[in-house]
Amino acid sequence: MGLKYNHYSTKSIASNKFLSLRTSTILTTTLFIASLVYLFSPSRNSQEPHLLDHQGGLFRGDLRDAKFPWNKLSFGPNSEKLKLAVFSKTWPIGADPGGMERHAFTLYTALAARGHDIHIFTVPSDRKFHKDIHVGNLHVYFAANNHGSLNCSLAFDIFDQENRARPFDYVHTESVTLPHWRARFVPNVAVTWHGIWYEIMHSKLFQELFEDHNGQLSSGPMTELQEAMPKLVDEIKFFSSYTHHICISNSAGEVLVNIYQLPQRYVHVILNGIDETKFVHDPISGSDFRQKIGIPSNISLVLGVAGRLVRDKGHPLLHEAFSFIAKRHPGVFLIVAGSGPWGKRYAELGQNVKVLGALEPSELSKFYNSLDVFVNPTLRPQGLDLTLIEAMHCGKPVLTPNYPSITRTVVLNEDFGYTFSPNVGSFIEALESAIKDGTAVLQKKGMLCKSYALSMFTASKMALAYERFFLCMKNTRYCQYPLPTDF
Repeated sequence: MGLKYNHYSTKSIASNKFLSLRTSTILTTTLFIASLVYLFSPSRNSQEPHLLDHQGGLFRGDLRDAKFPWNKLSFGPNSEKLKLAVFSKTWPIGADPGGMERHAFTLYTALAARGHDIHIFTVPSDRKFHKDIHVGNLHVYFAANNHGSLNCSLAFDIFDQENRARPFDYVHTESVTLPHWRARFVPNVAVTWHGIWYEIMHSKLFQELFEDHNGQLSSGPMTELQEAMPKLVDEIKFFSSYTHHICISNSAGEVLVNIYQLPQRYVHVILNGIDETKFVHDPISGSDFRQKIGIPSNISLVLGVAGRLVRDKGHPLLHEAFSFIAKRHPGVFLIVAGSGPWGKRYAELGQNVKVLGALEPSELSKFYNSLDVFVNPTLRPQGLDLTLIEAMHCGKPVLTPNYPSITRTVVLNEDFGYTFSPNVGSFIEALESAIKDGTAVLQKKGMLCKSYALSMFTASKMALAYERFFLCMKNTRYCQYPLPTDF
């Protein structure tokens, strides 16, 4: 007996498709609202047992049970040296490196400087041909395909050769650079997540809500929203292919335990750090930078933004908010550092805006020091933006969206700056608050930011935390804290 053929009219098919689309949209929106309630509600894990002071000096026990960033602890010197394999999406070459690239460079050069044998399998960020890099203990192998992206098979072949010569103590991958289907066959592997689909979904939601705030519904982000849930489910399924998971914010760690349902002992939080010797509070260099780029001396307040000038970084939001602010407060100035399509639109705002383009790394600290407030308008509630940390090291308060990855890790309260919901009205209110407070209050907030950043977000503290993590993975003796050598 054959299959029964069901005939549907064109009208019926169109109706069913419409109903299916509507149902999918409603279901997706409902799930997003439910997840937002979870995302922005006070965490049940926000209390940190056994950690009663800012430095974490009272914590004693197994580090794998820690429910707080390892950066809060003080790790002592270590004589044991490791051989580590690293899979990284790109390696910074030239100006204007991205956040992940700067993180990778900072972390692995610091670990190599501490005597560990570091082997990185990656591609150049400029997608051009470069020879492999071998400097001291740092070995960078470029394994690109014809399009400049990572050739995973080639990278794994080089990894295999190095592993046969002398086995690696541990393998580390930046996000999914080492695919989950290969990670299953690597016994000792940890992954650092710089963004997860649970967070990406909310990013797409915020972009859709912003684009629809004028009443015109756009189809692009909504389609992406409908596609996001299956991708999230798929991601949750393959996450267990990696042995240990390192998150760069407290909120991401909570999501991996509570939503992705990974065992608490396999989820760890190590915050990003930046080179504290390159980003320092230096008012003189800031004043010189203002003069160099031509900031008028009669300006009452200088705001600044840095990074890629694209939609998902929130530049449509800042553009609209500052257009309003510039009319109400003609003494407020905006410096824009970065490259992207929104650079031209900022330049069209008039004499209160200066667009600098992409800055050389050596210029970034001067840029931050020239500001009164650093603004991060991002529509991406994921990862831990290095620009916030860099500005804080330079003694500047920050103005940023109130995403959990930020408010639970970086801007803990109003002493560090200003937060807003990712919409124009809330953004303008936060800008008005900063303007009303004035430079004296902003300088006081900036000094608190500097002190907090030095206690948490330094390259040395990040490197020590990762070093201890890898040692703990190799030998459980190092999982105990404190050791006699710890401070």
